[in-house]
Amino acid sequence: MAATEDLEELPGVGPATAEKLQDNGFDSYQGIAVASPGELSNTADIGESSAADIIQAAREAADIGGFESGAQVLERREQIGKLTWGVEEVDDLLGGGVETQSITEVYGEFGAGKSQVTHQLAVNVQLPSEHGGLEGSAIFVDSEDTFRPERIDQMVRGHDDEVLQDTMELFGMEEASVDNEEDVEALVEAVLDNIHVAKAFNSNHQILLAEKAKELASESQDDEFPVRLLCVDSLTAHFRAEYVGRGELAERQQKLNKHLHDLMRVGDLNNTAVVVTNQVAANPDSFFGDPTQPIGGNILGHTSTFRMYLRKSKGNKRIVKLVDAPNLPDGEGVMRVEEGGLMDE
Repeated sequence: MAATEDLEELPGVGPATAEKLQDNGFDSYQGIAVASPGELSNTADIGESSAADIIQAAREAADIGGFESGAQVLERREQIGKLTWGVEEVDDLLGGGVETQSITEVYGEFGAGKSQVTHQLAVNVQLPSEHGGLEGSAIFVDSEDTFRPERIDQMVRGHDDEVLQDTMELFGMEEASVDNEEDVEALVEAVLDNIHVAKAFNSNHQILLAEKAKELASESQDDEFPVRLLCVDSLTAHFRAEYVGRGELAERQQKLNKHLHDLMRVGDLNNTAVVVTNQVAANPDSFFGDPTQPIGGNILGHTSTFRMYLRKSKGNKRIVKLVDAPNLPDGEGVMRVEEGGLMDE
């Protein structure tokens, strides 16, 4: 992370401009290098041409924006983490789990289990790596009042004793035991402390929270538990409610597009997994197959790296379908939603 005096080495950046950039989350050459001139211009109160010069200088300093070989891409992809769902069939579908530096979209009708997935991942991201975790913390942007700390408590306790014991050690609780209720309660509290929750009241507030998430993730990278998961539950609820009718569709899609790219930037710059849930609508023109379609249109379809479709089955079973992925075949898995969390069938 670049300090204020490092930013001042860029042409046209004085102490005041450097401070404004830092206050708005542009605290590294890389962060500035991937910004647009308009974005930087509004942030630092400078002209667009000056902003373009600053961005170009940051790109050269950060050595960003050029081509790289396939071997270099492979080497970079080896840094990508895989976060377990805690369900073997689903992890297999995803090639090992939810990828960092990617957006994973989970869509389905009401009650399909989308929020169960976000809660489970917010717990699992904190597990030791040998148990499929990323040893990091989570950010949870809540637009539908879905976050429940009581559910986190149940899901922590839903892990087997070996996982709990190893997680206690990871949290520095060497003397703790899974047989001691006070120690388990202390672990639950520590897990909850590592989940940063913000409630989004409307779409503009949600967009602002994505920018705040970028700052929080960046500042946490040297911490004991850096941010490794960003959940938005749900991505589209406010946009769907506020932009009604075809006349407002273009503006809605434009704002949604910017919001998605803000989320993607959090993942790319901080090696963070981004998981968004999405609502669905029934397609009345569909005569064959499942009429359920995710909302958000092509913008969301193209921006999501992985698309997962959840649908109800008998009792507590849910069908999880991988609809789209760049390097994996489509497929289906089955999971159960129990009191202790998501389980194998």
